[in-house]
Amino acid sequence: MPHDIEPRLLRAFAAVADELHFTRAAARLHLAQQALSRDIRRLEQRLGAQLFSRTTRAVTLTAEGARLLPYARRVLAAQDELAAAWAREERPLLVDVVSPASTAHRIVVRARAAAPRVELVARHHSGLTGAAAAILAGRLDVAFGRVAGLPVEVRTALEHRPVRYERMAVLLPANHRLAGRAAVPLEALRGETLYAAAGNPATAEWTDLARRLFEGRGIAMAEPFPELEGDEEFARVVRKRGWSVLAGTEFLKVPGMVLRPLTDPVPLSPVSMVWRKGLRHPGLDALLAAASGFPEERWLDRPPGAWLPAEDAAAMGGPAGATGGGAGRAGP
Repeated sequence: MPHDIEPRLLRAFAAVADELHFTRAAARLHLAQQALSRDIRRLEQRLGAQLFSRTTRAVTLTAEGARLLPYARRVLAAQDELAAAWAREERPLLVDVVSPASTAHRIVVRARAAAPRVELVARHHSGLTGAAAAILAGRLDVAFGRVAGLPVEVRTALEHRPVRYERMAVLLPANHRLAGRAAVPLEALRGETLYAAAGNPATAEWTDLARRLFEGRGIAMAEPFPELEGDEEFARVVRKRGWSVLAGTEFLKVPGMVLRPLTDPVPLSPVSMVWRKGLRHPGLDALLAAASGFPEERWLDRPPGAWLPAEDAAAMGGPAGATGGGAGRAGP
């Protein structure tokens, strides 16, 4: 008995067995009678047995056909059950959104609205380095962040699509000397110490971007500190230690602190959507469509005079060091 009989052949056999009439069975399966007869002959050849007796007046099951019929019905019932279960409920897609105040969160919200039948379950990792490891381990499906900061061997196992050049900002205590400004020039931060998640291995790509930005500008990196889990704990520790924080313009609100965009030059935090190679899921399609759904905000335009490391520009598919309106300073 062959082990790889196509269910289509068994379905043709069951239809003829039910109808005992080739014309009616072909109509039931929406097939031409010639195609149905061909499938029955192919099944008989595979099994090495005649399944039907045919005369000009009637079609009947042979003993071998009667023997096959209950097995065929069980196989087809299992196939139908599998198809129904798969169509009824695709497994949830696990998506790292970093925090409720993020570019990723906005994309997920839009994807959920566009595809309400797809389940997108949000997870909160503190950085793409940690999220990428979770994707490769099968604990996560999709994440967002700075692809160029990942090790090469990790990047080659993932697919990604550039989503946004997010402008960088600084989170300052409300009584800070620069808190009253609408925007903060990088030169004004000379002599300051900023927290950039040093000491948290899950956010290595962000700390590396900060180090590149601070280099040569007299800005110090705050000392390594254990990973801060959750927005509430982050706000508590930051306020207690009096830190200023390197952030993006999409960032959580922290009572007693103010968020100010950085300028002169405008530093950019490149955001890509990242997923495991070979992943197929309607939720992934919904996220990709949603990520392209903010044309009015021009997420992939690089402002004149922007700062961006050359390898980040390459990972985002743009020319190294270039900006939308002239030459920009690539990172050290």
